[in-house]
Amino acid sequence: MDEVLEHLEPRPGRVYVDGTLGGAGHSREILERSAPNGRLIGIDRDPDALAAAREQLAPYGDRAVTVHGNFGDVAEILAGLGIAQIDGLLLDLGVSSPQLDRAERGFSFSKAGPLDMRMDPTRGPTALDLLRDLTADDLAEIIRDYGEERHAKKVARLIKEAVKADRVATTLDLAAIVASAIPAAEQRKSRIHPATRTFQALRIAVNRELDELERFLAVFPSLLAPGGRCVIISFHSLEDRLVKQRFRDLAWSSSLPPRLAVEAGERVAPVCTPVARKAVFAGDDEADANPRARSARLRACERTAAPDVPAHTHPTTRTAR
Repeated sequence: MDEVLEHLEPRPGRVYVDGTLGGAGHSREILERSAPNGRLIGIDRDPDALAAAREQLAPYGDRAVTVHGNFGDVAEILAGLGIAQIDGLLLDLGVSSPQLDRAERGFSFSKAGPLDMRMDPTRGPTALDLLRDLTADDLAEIIRDYGEERHAKKVARLIKEAVKADRVATTLDLAAIVASAIPAAEQRKSRIHPATRTFQALRIAVNRELDELERFLAVFPSLLAPGGRCVIISFHSLEDRLVKQRFRDLAWSSSLPPRLAVEAGERVAPVCTPVARKAVFAGDDEADANPRARSARLRACERTAAPDVPAHTHPTTRTAR
C-alpha cells in the first residue's frame, strides 16, 4: 500500500482508475488521499468482488463509481462515463486472496472445488472446458509458456488421459495428476506445491490475462493527462516483462534532431518517463506479514505532454533520452 500511494501520488480534485478493484483496499486509500473532491472509477470482472467493494466504498458516495468489466476495456468504460482523461491508473494483477481462499472458485490446488478458475464466473469457458477441448500439444504449450513448467509435455499427456477416462472432476483430482508427473526428487527439493505452475498456467489461459494486459498497455497513455501516473503490480514474470517492455518503449525518443525525427515519424520526446527506474518490491515487514506479497513487483511511469507517436525503432538500437 505504501509503495502504491508513493508512486501514484493521489491528489485532491483528480480522477483515478483502479482497474483491479478487488476488495477496494487501494481504492479507499486513493479516495482518502484525493479528498475532498477526488474521484475514483473502480473496475473488476468478478461480481463477488464488485459487490464487496461497493459496500466498502459506499461512504464516499458519488466520488466512487464501480463498473463490472475488464481493465482491458478501460478506454471504452471511461468513454461511456463521459471521461476523456484521468490522472492515475492502478492495476494489481493476478488472482486475489478471496478468489484463492474460496474453494468453490476452483483456483486452489489444496482445497476440493470445481475446475472453474474464471475470475468472472458469468462468462467464458472454465478450466475443465479447456482441458477437454485443447489438444495435448496445445495444453503442453500453455503449461510451458504460462507456467514455465519443465515437465509440461508429460503433465499435459497425463491430464488428457485422465480427462478421457473421466477421472478429473475437482481441483484435487487435477493436482494429484500433475504431481504424479513431477519427479519425486524434484518435489522434495522444491518449496512450492508441484501443481503450482500448472494451475497458474491454466488460470492465465482461462482468463486471457496476458491478452487483457496487452490491450491495457496499448491504450493507457492516451487516457492519462500530462503528469498522470500508471502503477502496475505484477506477480508473474511474463506480466512483468510486458509491463517493463512497454514502459521502456514509451520512455524512448529519437536521437535524431527534432526536424529529422518528425520527418522520419519518430518520437521527439518520451511519451512516459519512469517514476521508479527499477521494479519496487514489498518491504520486509509487509512480506513477513503477508507472504503472498513476496513475489509482487511494482512498476510506475508518468505521462509527459508529448504525443503518443509509435516507436518505429527499438529503444536498444538508438540512444534513449
